[in-house]
Amino acid sequence: MGALLLRESLSICFYLSLSHQDIAKHVRRALEFYLRAIGPGAMAWYPDEHGDLWELDDKGWARIQHKLRDEGGGIVDLRDRPDAISGYQFEYRGRTIDPSYPREVCAMAFWLPTEYMEEHGPGRVQELALELGAFLPFCSGHAGLSLHRLGRTPGFHALCSSYPGMDRTEVGHLSWNLGTRINGIHWMNFLGPPVLGELGGASALRARLSTPGTTVRELGDERAVVTLGEAPEAGDTGEEQPLPAYRELARVLEPWLYHEPYIKDEFTPEELLRWERRFLD
Repeated sequence: MGALLLRESLSICFYLSLSHQDIAKHVRRALEFYLRAIGPGAMAWYPDEHGDLWELDDKGWARIQHKLRDEGGGIVDLRDRPDAISGYQFEYRGRTIDPSYPREVCAMAFWLPTEYMEEHGPGRVQELALELGAFLPFCSGHAGLSLHRLGRTPGFHALCSSYPGMDRTEVGHLSWNLGTRINGIHWMNFLGPPVLGELGGASALRARLSTPGTTVRELGDERAVVTLGEAPEAGDTGEEQPLPAYRELARVLEPWLYHEPYIKDEFTPEELLRWERRFLD
């Protein structure tokens, strides 16, 4: 039997335009909270600098903690299994932000299998995303359904094209390119400075959204989260106007939406643009 290389998952992602040394303690607290939420022993493996996987024993955990405390940050990757795509995984890319490269951010993803939502309900996933966000001075973030994969996988392009509510998150790549732009439209959309301020704040944003089920929740003075319904939806391109709440938010956020500058995966330039604009055209 071959290893599972592609699966439907849930991702909770945050992007921070601050250097690692300024956010390290917040990242450690968020990771500790995530590990408590998913239960003891869920994370059992980590890759070293050469990509070789090792069991996450006390020595390995000490190495992870050292990296998260180091001023320079770096790559941290924790996962639940070594032989296939993980159900639970934590990815972090921390660096010193150079003001002359405004596209760089520190980025992280907390992954959950869809079975987690089936067992605990979408309300618990929403609570977890909000609790993780409370630890982090993010400029943006999102949570929802996402295609989780290892390397190039057959059928990836077709799945992306068929289910517009499914993201294809790659935080390592985004950490070099996203900056303060918004990485698409998701079930939960975390907005911080500068975009929320340029929108006029949470109240002004709320006034522009009228689809039933859409909520705007303030998270302090400079941050908010827009949630599109009680549960994430994959959508279906067979519908004439799939995911109307997603389309409405996309129109509001269009000036700030991220455009991928590099062609990756199986997409042609035209297909990539069509996918990025799937809630706009």
